[in-house]
Amino acid sequence: MSLFDQLAGVAGPDVPTCSRKGCREPALWRLLWNNPRIHAPDRRKVWLACDAHVEWFRAYLSERGLWRETLPLAPNEPTQES
Repeated sequence: MSLFDQLAGVAGPDVPTCSRKGCREPALWRLLWNNPRIHAPDRRKVWLACDAHVEWFRAYLSERGLWRETLPLAPNEPTQES
């Protein structure tokens, strides 16, 4: 869903999907990260991942010093960043 859809009040998908480009699998994981050069230390951005891409995201973020934590995505859990 695009920012324009969100602003127009268009509902998002019923099931959160993986953040990996082109992947439409249901998300099962939340990868929490932040960029210490531009974000406050307690801020956490969130990428969602399916089982197939959770390690790819973790490695990508870890190599850049951005990964903070990987948590399971519980049903009906908010998926927005803080």
